[in-house]
Amino acid sequence: MTTSNRRVFFMQALATGSLAMAALQARAADPTVQDTEAQAVALGYKGDTTKVDAKKYPKHEAAQVCSNCALYQGKAGDAQGVCPLFAGKQVAAKGWCSAWAKKA
Repeated sequence: MTTSNRRVFFMQALATGSLAMAALQARAADPTVQDTEAQAVALGYKGDTTKVDAKKYPKHEAAQVCSNCALYQGKAGDAQGVCPLFAGKQVAAKGWCSAWAKKA
């Protein structure tokens, strides 16, 4: 390998590593649960309760939203809040998942 090829290789490796780090930081900067994440799919989570599949979840009602779930830890009026089912991430207050339980 010539010096020029080594230099190009290391520059490309550095650029690739930088892009990977930027992608990870961008992902960490947005702690909101996405409907497509594995845990969300497993629980039938939707960021908008009106988009829940009624055939798949026949017990779902439009009035059931994360903000009135017993597991939701956000403050009243917040657009999103923490849910222990999605550790370290926030769910939409108007979202829903199959683990929804009425707040006492």
